[in-house]
Amino acid sequence: MEPIKNRYEFVLLFDVENGNPNGDPDAGNLPRIDPETSLGIVTDVCLKRKIRNYVDIVKRDEAGAPLLGYDIYVRESIALNAQHRKAYTYLGIEPESKKLPKEIEEAQKVTRFMTQNFYDIRTFGAVMTTEINCGQVRGPVQINFARSIDPIVQQEITITRLAVTNEKDLEKKDREMGRKHIVPYALYLAEGYVSAHLAAKTGFSEEDLELLWEALINMFDHDHSAARGKMATQKLIVFKHQTPLGNAPSHKLFDLVTVERRDLSKPPRSFKDYLVTIAWDKLPAGVECIEKL
Repeated sequence: MEPIKNRYEFVLLFDVENGNPNGDPDAGNLPRIDPETSLGIVTDVCLKRKIRNYVDIVKRDEAGAPLLGYDIYVRESIALNAQHRKAYTYLGIEPESKKLPKEIEEAQKVTRFMTQNFYDIRTFGAVMTTEINCGQVRGPVQINFARSIDPIVQQEITITRLAVTNEKDLEKKDREMGRKHIVPYALYLAEGYVSAHLAAKTGFSEEDLELLWEALINMFDHDHSAARGKMATQKLIVFKHQTPLGNAPSHKLFDLVTVERRDLSKPPRSFKDYLVTIAWDKLPAGVECIEKL
């Protein structure tokens, strides 16, 4: 598969209703927040995890094994060194502690195996300089932290459970108390980049790109939980450049997308409370704007 030949930027709008989109472990798992502006934050790591999970679901064969080229590198309950060992085993090379093979060609084969077989390495890159060294790869797709359009409310709700943890507590109580942290409603905006230059190095193809758009649109539908509440992608706006290096600065393109509250007299409670506009008349020459959703 040929690597992509065009540079892209994209704007992702997603919302949460009565849920915690990204808890902060340093703050008792409260929804992440910018302390100076009270705007909500969802990290790039959180969004990439959801993309990985979606790809892991849709790219499997009938037996449940990952399709060739679409395995996931960062996954639950699998050590990274175990993933690295797959490259050395396939190539018949004995790994040296924390070192790549001395032969440049063999070292390149090890890293190439990882990019060819793991979708998330081919897409986001990876630092694989652990005990079993597979080098490092800079990925063509990067995503900024998502921020909410308006300040959020970190609401704490007390809940009860009609069961106790230990038998010895049954004589004293018949239920236990707990807490949930939610955001009543918030609309988040994330900005992302796709580099054709870096795609040529990892082999990130047009098929990989289409899978990325598909994942960004559908990832929340396969990530529901009691903690996250109702989350959904509401808009995906893609800017496609005619050339690999691009035809306009990314920040200028992001500025073309504006999101405004329709009614400032009441707090927003749905996506319908916002107006999303694109300044089509200011679109630079050589750049195409595509509304994927």
